[in-house]
Amino acid sequence: MAKVYVFTADGFEEIEGLTVVDLFRRAGAQTEMVSVSGSLSVKGSHGIEIKADRLFEDIDFQDADLLVLPGGMPGTKYLAAHPGLCALLKEKAAAGSRVAAICAAPSVLGGLGILEGRRAVCYPGFEQMLTGASVSEKEVETDGNITTSRGLGTAIPFALELISQIYGEEKAEEIKKSVIYMQ
Repeated sequence: MAKVYVFTADGFEEIEGLTVVDLFRRAGAQTEMVSVSGSLSVKGSHGIEIKADRLFEDIDFQDADLLVLPGGMPGTKYLAAHPGLCALLKEKAAAGSRVAAICAAPSVLGGLGILEGRRAVCYPGFEQMLTGASVSEKEVETDGNITTSRGLGTAIPFALELISQIYGEEKAEEIKKSVIYMQ
């Protein structure tokens, strides 16, 4: 069973985080929402409060198949300011583990040098923060073990792309049909 960690901080974009969690749980992955805020209670950028499954400091992440950063403001800034998360992202990306970010959150990867020489996408206006990347306007861009996406409207294709990477295209199609995603 795949192990997926979705990181949250106050001000995260609720739909971007929850869509990934929902679709991966439908696919059968062990998916955990991880708070980097020191509290299991996390309030999204639109005032929706969620309860994370675990705190960052309580996990060793050795079993991670995928690390996911939802965007949103100021959540993205809090993710970028968390030293433990930043070290983990650099370590896992360098080791070839799957790392993904959507909306403003690819800027975190850019700031860490993870996007150097890769294709990437982000929410419009954050392109200059994708340091070293070749920026496109696709909904979702995967380059090696790094996947990025543009924003809330691309959350379903983003999650389906990640499911396809972990479980294969057939499983992604099954989930797509089960949620009546028509694209």
